[in-house]
Amino acid sequence: MGSHESEPEAARDTEVTAALDALRHVVRALRLSSTAVEKAHGVSGAQLFVLGELASGKSFSIAELATRTATDPSSVSVVVGRLVERGLAARRASPDDARRAEIAITPAGSDLLREAPAPIQRKLIAAVAEMPEDERAALTRGLGRVAAALGASDGPAPMFFEGEPASRRSRKA
Repeated sequence: MGSHESEPEAARDTEVTAALDALRHVVRALRLSSTAVEKAHGVSGAQLFVLGELASGKSFSIAELATRTATDPSSVSVVVGRLVERGLAARRASPDDARRAEIAITPAGSDLLREAPAPIQRKLIAAVAEMPEDERAALTRGLGRVAAALGASDGPAPMFFEGEPASRRSRKA
């Protein structure tokens, strides 16, 4: 009688397609936003996001920036290094503890931030944070399984469309 799928298989295939489509939409939105920011302002979406967090005028440690950006400290450190190299952020010793480095936005970083659009990462974090706890937990488990299946769950995750920390690159080489 032909090779028709059973109803459960067809429903599963529809759910798989819907999940992949949703993931494609998220990745596409992040990629398009990052590409547009990079073309117009010469920084990545991740760099713009970190600059936005620095815009409060307060200085932050790498650990504080990692918390504010929902990212691993080593990943934020890569982005901060690029911002410092470009003169958009400055690293200095904390006035309270000279062993602690603090990161602050520079006037050039503030100028760039005034011209650039709001980082899309803020919308992503808000969307995930506003999910009911059970949905957020299911999303975390599901995406964790997908990352593991792709062999992409080891070590800290880089910020979206940003290079990996040097220590991770050397482990993969």
